[in-house]
Amino acid sequence: MKTLRVGIIGTGGIAQTHLEGYKHTEGVEVVAACDVREQAARETAQKWNIPCVYTDYRKMLKEQKLDLVSVATPNAFHMAPTVAALKAGVHVLCEKPIAMNAREGAIMCAAAKKARRILDIGLNCRFIPGNQMLKKFILSGELGRIYYVRVQALRRRGIPGWGVFIRKDMSGGGPLIDIGVHQLDLALWLMGHPEPVSVTGNAYCVFGKRKNVFAPWGEWDPRKYTVEDMAAGMVRFRNGATLTLEASWAAHIEHDVWNVSLMGTEGGASTAPLRMFKERKKTLLDVSPAQVPDAKSHTEEIRALARAIRAGGPAPVPGEQALMVTRILDGIYLSAKTGREVRL
Repeated sequence: MKTLRVGIIGTGGIAQTHLEGYKHTEGVEVVAACDVREQAARETAQKWNIPCVYTDYRKMLKEQKLDLVSVATPNAFHMAPTVAALKAGVHVLCEKPIAMNAREGAIMCAAAKKARRILDIGLNCRFIPGNQMLKKFILSGELGRIYYVRVQALRRRGIPGWGVFIRKDMSGGGPLIDIGVHQLDLALWLMGHPEPVSVTGNAYCVFGKRKNVFAPWGEWDPRKYTVEDMAAGMVRFRNGATLTLEASWAAHIEHDVWNVSLMGTEGGASTAPLRMFKERKKTLLDVSPAQVPDAKSHTEEIRALARAIRAGGPAPVPGEQALMVTRILDGIYLSAKTGREVRL
């Protein structure tokens, strides 16, 4: 088995999760770490025994013979290093969301197609074992035709007090693009990726610009807060299905909710906890698995990506599918701004 040589671009918190995944993937060696903050790159290299350190990803791509790079930068810096790596003939695992917006994401997908390289996006919720189980049941027809889905990524209080999450110019948005993206991708994957035709929604900033808000995830500067702290939207699909999406970093709710609820003609399901809802012989049944395997979803995605690279594709989470997620998010933001439904 050929050892895949990997480079890391961006060495912040999410990069550590990628590195943990690479550590537990057979036939993979991380050989270079790159960050514009040299000290951060050196600390990461020391922690994970990475031999080479860079502050310029272009130099890293030129000097290192890489098979794969992880792009683990803030959202504003996803596109440029991804395109550069693809042009250099290197496969890419880009952290979610694919980019700041669909325009940038489309450029990335086009670069991957032209280079004939894999562009995989770090939407790891697909690889949670329970979600993998549910997908198998859906494919076997247990839910029938899925016609309505409710997607929730809700924190009662969880505004990030670190990094650039609260800055629209660096992140593209707030909880909708940060955590809503995960659950929306999971929902579309479970649905089989029907074609969306229109989006409507709204976004709210209720807590971000206030002082003295309970901040268990660290304090932030309200003067620099330029994103929403809650958003909601509705998507219509060409096959007649409808999806609603709610995402918050802060809201007056009882507790955090991280769930996809699906309703089909032959049954329903929820992801957290994993359950299916059926009718048999005029009896309503709630079906729960007796056992769900234990696995780390980021590691499972990286293992799937390594297999895909060796097999010549396809990507476990193709850039085109992540691009559709971002098109929907763009539509919700635009609808919130204009007060109108947005056609896709």
